[in-house]
Amino acid sequence: MIITDFLERNARLHPTEVALVEINPALHPEHVTWREYNLIESAPGGKYRREMTWRDFDIKANRFANLLLSRGVKKGDKVAVLLMNCLEWLPIYFGILKTGALAVPMNYRYTADEIKYCLDLSDSTTLIFGPEFVGRIEQIVDSLTDIKRMFYVGADTPCFADSYDEYAGYCSSVAPAIELTEDDDAAIYFSSGTTGFPKAILHTHKGLVASCQTEQNHHSQGREDVFLCIPPLYHTGAKMHWFGSLLACSRAVLLRGVKPEWVLRAVSDEHATIVWLLVPWVQDILDSIERGDIKLENFNLAQWRLMHVGAQPVPPSLIKRWKQVFPHHDYDTNYGLSESLGPGCVHLGIENIHKVGAIGKAGYLWETKIVDETGTEIKESEKVGELAVKGVGVMKRYYKNPKATEEILKGDGWLLTGDMAKYDGDGFIYLVDRKKDVIITGGENLYPVQIEDYLRRNNKLKDVAVIGLPDDRLGEIAAAIVEVKPGMTCTETELEEFCAEMPRYKRPKKFIFDVVPRNPTGKIEKPKLREKYCGGRLVEKQTTK
Repeated sequence: MIITDFLERNARLHPTEVALVEINPALHPEHVTWREYNLIESAPGGKYRREMTWRDFDIKANRFANLLLSRGVKKGDKVAVLLMNCLEWLPIYFGILKTGALAVPMNYRYTADEIKYCLDLSDSTTLIFGPEFVGRIEQIVDSLTDIKRMFYVGADTPCFADSYDEYAGYCSSVAPAIELTEDDDAAIYFSSGTTGFPKAILHTHKGLVASCQTEQNHHSQGREDVFLCIPPLYHTGAKMHWFGSLLACSRAVLLRGVKPEWVLRAVSDEHATIVWLLVPWVQDILDSIERGDIKLENFNLAQWRLMHVGAQPVPPSLIKRWKQVFPHHDYDTNYGLSESLGPGCVHLGIENIHKVGAIGKAGYLWETKIVDETGTEIKESEKVGELAVKGVGVMKRYYKNPKATEEILKGDGWLLTGDMAKYDGDGFIYLVDRKKDVIITGGENLYPVQIEDYLRRNNKLKDVAVIGLPDDRLGEIAAAIVEVKPGMTCTETELEEFCAEMPRYKRPKKFIFDVVPRNPTGKIEKPKLREKYCGGRLVEKQTTK
């Protein structure tokens, strides 16, 4: 079975049921309900709320597939997608897959040079993009010699591209007769770049299908569930969580915005039951409620059954705050990386809320182990090593990068994640830090995540990032970049006093008051901080004692 079979099944069995909803809060006028606004034909800038049935979803995918085939795209070609989250995103993605070509989703924060780099690295020959990227494409269009065709999603198509809406609308709505197997290549994703320039990650149809099964097993999506999807669809996390909705044939809502009020209004008006949030958004929602900016009685949230968090270490104190406000919510966290097709290779489980802070145990269809620097498995609790995972969702390889592939993908199918971890006495896995982020100061290993979690208990701080700064005497010292909550003040002396209960060697030796940069999936962009505060220097070191 391949991933597009699920879409065709849903369109056949439940053609008129809504599959996708797009909400753009920026188009929502005051004093008008969202559903009323959808009926306003003269809504400025387009309708606030759009929806699509399973039948229309499949038809649009078929039409785009046939458009690509008519323009010479063939099985094995690469088609890049550079779009903000929108109703067109997933039909375009599935249309690419139906041709036998590989979908190549791209980060919407890429600069023009990064776009060109990733197009070249992936050998993409087709690009489909939206209005937000016209300026960036214009900067590089003359140098994109390998791009044979471009399609534009939106009004006022630029002269160097063809209109997606105009041309796809005239193509056949019948699925193309392309023979595909589960072992065929399906997609190239890019690493987040938190430790360097993005790598191209190659995945198969079999891996995509396995991610559907993992997600649905973990969160038990049923036909009546509604998934609120906020993170970017170019990332494996958002899409693979949505795959659970695909498998269950249930509705998903794409929310274009992260303001706390927008999130809660979407949950309320769209009757969302499952919401995946990133750590900063969880904090923003709680802060807004605690400040009184949001009144929970103004929203219908009774049907909301599950809030889960992923993409980064989750401070236990944050989830304790959440459960105080939303005691009826099930909570879960999922660990994953793009090389393992996003979330789920390690999974906490809603029944293990007492283990909040852990990432859990091996997910459905996955195996895990922790290894030392020689690759030997570590079984003792509390001993730190590198987390390794094994399963159908492990990448096929880094595309055009055999050296990097060899470094993390071992011959017996184990993928080295680059994350340092340990077991507790019950076999639950706790992340300690990224292997490259470990700080060695005077011979002692410091794990920034542990220090960050401690500092986040301070209710004056919005965000924290800890990095190593070069030091002539100790090799490195721990520096904490702290972002103070709006309207609050905090001094270095206060933070030093706050850290007094920490072991002396773990205490940050320097506090820097600044904004903590995060990428669209919520991960702290530590290379930016290193570049800013130590010229990008990353001290070479052993990472496990």
